[in-house]
Amino acid sequence: MAALLSPLLDLLTLQGTVAEAEPVAARFRRLRIEGEALVGLTVRPGQQVRVMVGDGLTLRTYSIWRHDPQGAVELCVLDHPGAGPGARWGSSVTVGDRVRIRKPEGTFTLRPDATHHVFVGEETASVAFGAMLGALPDGARISGCIETETAADRLPLPYADRLDWTVRSGTSLPDAIRRLAPEPGGIAYVAGEARTVQHVRQVLVREAGWDRRAVLTKPFWAPGKRGLE
Repeated sequence: MAALLSPLLDLLTLQGTVAEAEPVAARFRRLRIEGEALVGLTVRPGQQVRVMVGDGLTLRTYSIWRHDPQGAVELCVLDHPGAGPGARWGSSVTVGDRVRIRKPEGTFTLRPDATHHVFVGEETASVAFGAMLGALPDGARISGCIETETAADRLPLPYADRLDWTVRSGTSLPDAIRRLAPEPGGIAYVAGEARTVQHVRQVLVREAGWDRRAVLTKPFWAPGKRGLE
C-alpha cells in the first residue's frame, strides 16, 4: 500500500536513512536519520516530527533530540511495556533503513529570553528537554525535576547537575515542585502524562503564584491511550 501511495507520500514527507542506532540509556535508543531532504531544515528546540512506522502508513510522534542543519535529525526512542507500532519500530530499525518523516512541528518550544527555565516531566519529556537545555548558554538559570522509572533510564541531558532527579517509586512530581518552590518570573516547561502535567501546573499557578501564561504544558500520553497527538 505504501508503495502505491509513494508519489503522494513524497509530497507530504521527507525521506532519510538511518545512519546511526545505539542505546543511550536503559530504555532509550538514539537514531540518527540523514538525508538530502533534511538539509537546511528549521527546527526549534522542543519540536517534534511524525515518523511513518510499521506498515508505512502509521504515524508516530517523536521529539527531536538533536538537529544538524547539514542534513540530519536525531531521535531518542523509548521502549516501554505493551509496545505498539512506534516502540516496535524504534527497537528494530537498523542502520541503512529508509525512513519517512513529516516536517518539524509543535509550539512546546524553548523561550530563550526567559530569566529562569524550569523543566518538569518524565521519560517522555526528557528528549524535548534535552534539545531545549542544549540550546541554553552556560549562564542560564536552570532548575526543575525529572522522574524516571529507574536511574538507568536517565538521558545524558545538558546541565543535568542543575536538575533534581527522582524515581517513580519516590517523590511525585507535584510534590517535587512543591519542595523546589521555584519563584515566579521565568518559564516552566511541563510535559509527560496528562494528569501529572495538570497537577504540576496547578501547583505552580495556584500554590506558587505563577502566571498561567508562563507555564507551558505538553501532555504526551494518558493511561489506556497510545498518545495524545
